[in-house]
Amino acid sequence: MLKAQASLALCLRHLPNRTSIQSISRVTSTSNSLSHHYVSLRTSASHHGGSNNSVSDSTSSGASHSYSTLAPEKLDPNRVPINKVMVANRGEIAIRVFRACTELGIRTVAIYSHQDKGNMHRGKADEAYLVGAGLPPVQAYLDIPDIIRIARENDVEAIHPGYGFLSERADFAQAVVDAGLRFIGPSPEVVHKMGDKVEARAIAIAAGVPVVPGTDGPVHSKEDVRQFVEKFGLPIMLKAAYGGGGRGMRVVRNMEDVEEDFQRASSEAKAAFGDGSMFIERFIERPRHIEVQILGDKYGNVIHLFERDCSVQRRHQKLIEIAPAPLLDAELRDRITSDAVKLANYVGYENAGTVEFLVDQNAEHYFIEVNARLQVEHTVTEEVTGIDLVQSQIKIAEGSSLPSLGLAQDDVKIQCSAMQCRITTEDPAKNFQPDMGRIEVFRSGEGMGIRIDSASAFAGAWVSPHYDSLLVKIIASARDHQSAVAKMLRALAEIRVRGVKTNIPFLQNVLTHDQFIIGKVDTYFIDDNPALTTHFKRSQNRAQKLLRYFGNTLINGPSTPLATGLIPTSVEAPIPSTPFGVAPPTGFRDVLIKKGPEAFAKAIREHKGLLLTDTTFRDAHQSLLATRVRTFDLKNISPFVSHNFNNLCSVENWGGATFDVAMRFLHECPWERLETLRKLIPNIPFQMLLRGANAVGYTSYPDNVVFKFCELAQKSGMDIFRVFDCLNYLPNMILGIEAAGASGGVVEASMSYSGDVSDPSKTKYTMEYYMKLADELVKAGTHILCIKDMAGLLRPRAASMLVGALRDKYPDMPIHIHTHDTSGGGVASMLAAAHAGADAVDVAVDTMSGMTSQPSMGAVVAALEGTELDTGIPLEEVFNYSAYWEVVRQFYGPFECAVTMKSGNADIYKNEIPGGQYTNLQFQAFTLGLGSQFKEVKKAYVEANQLLGDLIKVTPSSKVVGDLAQFMVQNKMDGATLLEKAEELSFPTSVVEFMQGYLGQPYGGFPEPLRSKIIKDGPRIDKRPGEMLPPMDFDKLKEELVEKHGSDVTEQNIVTSALYPKVYDDFRNFRKLYGPVETISTRLFFVGPNIAEEFDIQIEKGKRLHVKMLAMGDMDEKTGEREVFFELNGQLRSLLIKDTIATKEINIHPKAQQGVKGSIGAPMPGEVIDIRVQVGDQVEKDAPIVVLSAMKMEMVVRAPIAGTVKNIHARKGLAVQGDDLLVEIE
Repeated sequence: MLKAQASLALCLRHLPNRTSIQSISRVTSTSNSLSHHYVSLRTSASHHGGSNNSVSDSTSSGASHSYSTLAPEKLDPNRVPINKVMVANRGEIAIRVFRACTELGIRTVAIYSHQDKGNMHRGKADEAYLVGAGLPPVQAYLDIPDIIRIARENDVEAIHPGYGFLSERADFAQAVVDAGLRFIGPSPEVVHKMGDKVEARAIAIAAGVPVVPGTDGPVHSKEDVRQFVEKFGLPIMLKAAYGGGGRGMRVVRNMEDVEEDFQRASSEAKAAFGDGSMFIERFIERPRHIEVQILGDKYGNVIHLFERDCSVQRRHQKLIEIAPAPLLDAELRDRITSDAVKLANYVGYENAGTVEFLVDQNAEHYFIEVNARLQVEHTVTEEVTGIDLVQSQIKIAEGSSLPSLGLAQDDVKIQCSAMQCRITTEDPAKNFQPDMGRIEVFRSGEGMGIRIDSASAFAGAWVSPHYDSLLVKIIASARDHQSAVAKMLRALAEIRVRGVKTNIPFLQNVLTHDQFIIGKVDTYFIDDNPALTTHFKRSQNRAQKLLRYFGNTLINGPSTPLATGLIPTSVEAPIPSTPFGVAPPTGFRDVLIKKGPEAFAKAIREHKGLLLTDTTFRDAHQSLLATRVRTFDLKNISPFVSHNFNNLCSVENWGGATFDVAMRFLHECPWERLETLRKLIPNIPFQMLLRGANAVGYTSYPDNVVFKFCELAQKSGMDIFRVFDCLNYLPNMILGIEAAGASGGVVEASMSYSGDVSDPSKTKYTMEYYMKLADELVKAGTHILCIKDMAGLLRPRAASMLVGALRDKYPDMPIHIHTHDTSGGGVASMLAAAHAGADAVDVAVDTMSGMTSQPSMGAVVAALEGTELDTGIPLEEVFNYSAYWEVVRQFYGPFECAVTMKSGNADIYKNEIPGGQYTNLQFQAFTLGLGSQFKEVKKAYVEANQLLGDLIKVTPSSKVVGDLAQFMVQNKMDGATLLEKAEELSFPTSVVEFMQGYLGQPYGGFPEPLRSKIIKDGPRIDKRPGEMLPPMDFDKLKEELVEKHGSDVTEQNIVTSALYPKVYDDFRNFRKLYGPVETISTRLFFVGPNIAEEFDIQIEKGKRLHVKMLAMGDMDEKTGEREVFFELNGQLRSLLIKDTIATKEINIHPKAQQGVKGSIGAPMPGEVIDIRVQVGDQVEKDAPIVVLSAMKMEMVVRAPIAGTVKNIHARKGLAVQGDDLLVEIE
């Protein structure tokens, strides 16, 4: 066989440009073993002239040879060759016919609508002409006179109708014949008979083929439908009388639905086929949909090419077709195929067609219709029989007989199993709403056993709302059904489509279902398995989303507002090496894991030498860099910390402001940060900041939220909970202590320090005050006692006094000291505390220490080196650690506190501004135009503090003082004036809520009369705020989150939303749009790449993207978009990015508000064809309000809530995008 093929190929290669069919027949006669795959050249008369189509990628048939996949023809005196074929269609079917013509040496002509001027089928033909100029998109392809005109003016000899559009219109077939052209399909008479479902049904009855009970003729009104139902009962099927493909089809099960379903089905049918007449038949429950491919010639020969199973359908639209039908009894197959041939013979069927049947559960089959045309799924028949159906159509139209084509029934064999999947631009996660837009990326699935038929599947193509949503047909063939399934799954996994949604996740669900794999499916298969349409493994689309992030950053500026003019450095940070494959040495966390919190606290207390807590991962960058340090830079240094600082007391790396800032400004998940660092540092305890009853928020929450938060934090890797309250309000603190303890974590209760215990003139926060507070915290069950000096007010003498007193009273209680080095005296205070009996102190690595951060790690280590308090930390490794952060800190230049604060300042002892607030207050002052008055702001801070009653100042109470201070400076007001005019002023919200008691009760009570002047008759809370809040309904919240963000909602997500609902929603929406931005290096994250810059992004282990920024285009004045060009892994990619600054002057349709049920957006892109309400109407839930049409499918948008129509933003004929605002209901 191979020898014959080689001989044939060699002979063909040396043949002249046009060889007689007799000559090639002699060549092929020596190759009979090639079965159906023979080659045939056409006569020299079959071509005249070259192509006049300028499209460069045309599959022009002007090549010297032509090839056919049909058996060699016997000479037929009645055969008249066709030299030029027009396809009166578009898209992939047009290309399919062009390819067949090219192989046969026939010139090709395409027609295209104005909207299709960019469609690929134009370029696949030798010539292409605009049709239906000025008509709507669909009507252009239905313009019979214009199609005939184009054909006659351009020497077309035959027209192929494809499928859809005019393919089953008898008047079109007749018009073709009347024009002296050949119609590649059945005769007009047969098209009429078979296209009219009523007449086709009558013919089937006359031919002795079983049918389903139904109407004798088309029906035109709902009254006709009611009469049929009264006679035959429900359920019934409404079907378009003059078309198929699932358009205009409805199942009616309830009498009250008859009117609406008939109206919608008829409207769809008219839009798709030009006639709204309907056919009714009794609906058969749970059938299989089996169709038989037939071929007939004009000499009365009819054969079948076996059957296809088209049972996998949704809304009567075929999605997956299989040949042969799995698990079909041989006797039943014979009956069905025999009836198909019987019916075709009865009507004198000519050319290709499909006879469709339903098979019930008793293996009885019923004729339903004939599709007198080529079917979308003809491909699977071609694969299993090896017969080219399109070439067969053409040759039959030329006058060839089936015997002359070598197509006898006995020669048609099933050679393999095949299936076809229709990839459509529909979003299965949104009830298969059609999607449209620009395809940004297309990568096909290929390889052995895979065939792809497509037309617009390429990067840069636009998916139009005007036509069918079919994007690609992918066909897999193999020796059996299960092997074909495996090939199809592999091909679908390889395909990448970006820019529009597709149904690929749904197809993958179907193909992996056990029922489908064994081939046991019926038309209820999808309905019986709702998980197929609700649970998807969605494509991550990470690369394209990251490119979109870069494009948006370049066009619209940083996603995180930059506070200074410093640009992030491009220097790479030196990451110190760690031994490969060697586990880090054990640390104190091993004690905690093996023996629990009490044993851990005991080990801390019994340790010889001073222990250190490293705050570099949290409080240091919160104080110096506005909490903006990213997980990207933290995880790079984590292995080094784990291997070299295993004897740290803890690493403070979570909680406090880092929780919400991670989502607000860094667009990363705080829980993922914790889990990532936990894996990299398994041996050192992690420590977080817990704001008592406020958890990691700035307000009060239901108690169960705080408990759940602590539980999940501990499960995610947190060890030590430093619990504090901004007012030292015991009820708030005790709730936090109980929640942290219940989680199984170590409780470190903290006394927030203010005043000066060494100064007898300070009479509010005295030694006695702190000793009493310590008593209460010890009684509450703390494992460690902490002094939290958030403003850096703890002077060395005071540290010695307070720590000494605590050590004397609680000899077995570990004592931990936290301070800020704002004054420059932090190291001295920590050393004094250590000598007085403190077990651990907080420090930050040298290049992240000082000023408003913590004291220097290196300074403390060096000061105690060789003493009885030696920290055991290797100083040389501190230097390496510091060198890394010296460079990393330059990445965060836009947030650098040193821009405004050049050194420490001892005035902190007077203004008492917390270290974490100091730099933020400066940035706020600059933002408010008070940068030159920061000295006045600090003075006002002192006065505001006294007006508020001399508060413990730590987030959020410190914010209250800061807001009031800036309010005073802005309004040029001193304390006396403010107190005098308090009743007339509108105070900052934080001040009002503090006075109402939402933060708790301050020590010494609220200041009067200021409190009463500010809140007037407003509510007053005189107990723990959280006590008044009902428990959070986590199940209900989960339902809401699933509705907003999809099914992948975790317990962490639920708690995060409970704490920060809007912040969490914004974070999820940002990640959905821009992907895993946490994988981007810090400079690129903040400011984006430069033109021509190349860089790598590791999105996961073993997956690295190589990106090159290429160019940015000018703005499109109509859309307000710019095209941005990249090279990704060597391939060109481009995206369209909205220029939000420029588009402020362009009229853009508003979007529906997410989460607001009365703000009703378009569920899919499309056109508004009807509006059912008016402003002021009272509507009930689920009442129809707007009707949309897209891709020839209509959708009724219903009211999600009952209420009054407030505004209507839609109008008839308006083209809308997904989520465009249609109606507002209140």
